[in-house]
Amino acid sequence: MHMRFASLGSGSRGNGTLVESGDTRILIDCGFFLREAELRLRRFGVEPQTLSAILVTHEHFDHIGGVSRLARKYEIPVWMTNGTHAGWEDPHVPTLMRFNPHEAFRVGGIDVQPFPVPHDAREPSHFVFSAGGRRLGVISDAGSVTPFMRQSLSGCDALMLEFNYDPEMLRNGPYPAKLQKRVGGDYGHLSNGQAAELLTQIDRSRLQHLVLTHLSEKNNTPGLALAAAAQALEDAPPWLVCAHQARGLEWREIA
Repeated sequence: MHMRFASLGSGSRGNGTLVESGDTRILIDCGFFLREAELRLRRFGVEPQTLSAILVTHEHFDHIGGVSRLARKYEIPVWMTNGTHAGWEDPHVPTLMRFNPHEAFRVGGIDVQPFPVPHDAREPSHFVFSAGGRRLGVISDAGSVTPFMRQSLSGCDALMLEFNYDPEMLRNGPYPAKLQKRVGGDYGHLSNGQAAELLTQIDRSRLQHLVLTHLSEKNNTPGLALAAAAQALEDAPPWLVCAHQARGLEWREIA
């Protein structure tokens, strides 16, 4: 059974990622208000009531802001860590499942391996999804690279990886010093250079999709992010693309 994935939108104004295998369909995060989330899901041919689960990476609004209303309206189970639940401002959903970020679990026909990341949230976690012998790694909102991240993301067939900012653009951009320090700190976001270096440190022998995500609209450009990734890959393959804040990313099949 093959997997496919898509992005509803990626960036500081809202995030959401779809992963599907067979009749299992998972939404990772929902940072959009209810009506916008419904519109974006249907743009990808997905009726909200067909979602098997919503997995939440952490409690920041651009990732969790639309989770509660979507889950309540369509009775979708929600999965998150205990720490994320503790930081959640609207925790009332029909079904809440909590997971340990070091222990694998299963949603329908998809195996989920969570892993912790350094970010300024209570207990942030990102994921590697497996089905039919294929692996999809999804990671954003990490301020630095850890050995566990490298281990988790090695050997993936597809990877959605944060390329948040260009250091020079951040330094010379509109953000005040305090926000610059937060974004560029060890618990902020991955720069183009950090993400590119991570690519050089993992097993990419099976990689057939690389999607650059969570690009800052003020401190990065697709051109800079793609150039950094291409340098790390020593190639610019057609499967190297950026997810967009408004358009997201169309379905990608993992063969």
